[in-house]
Amino acid sequence: MQIFLDEVFIVIDGVLEIHFRNSIVTLNSSEMFVIPKGVEHKPVAKNECKIMLVEPKGVVNTGDVTNEYTKTQDEWI
Repeated sequence: MQIFLDEVFIVIDGVLEIHFRNSIVTLNSSEMFVIPKGVEHKPVAKNECKIMLVEPKGVVNTGDVTNEYTKTQDEWI
């Protein structure tokens, strides 16, 4: 059995850009995008944007970097 640790961004309302080292993907309302495990990315919303982010439990929100933005507790809704 293979376990995937990808992230899924689903835009509910607004526009979300996902910046990669060499490209940008723009997502509009009702669109989704899967980012494979290990791919460096930075989501950016120039205006208010409502999204649903689906990722495995334990994924650190700042990747390999620990700083003031790093969350230490998972928040479940």
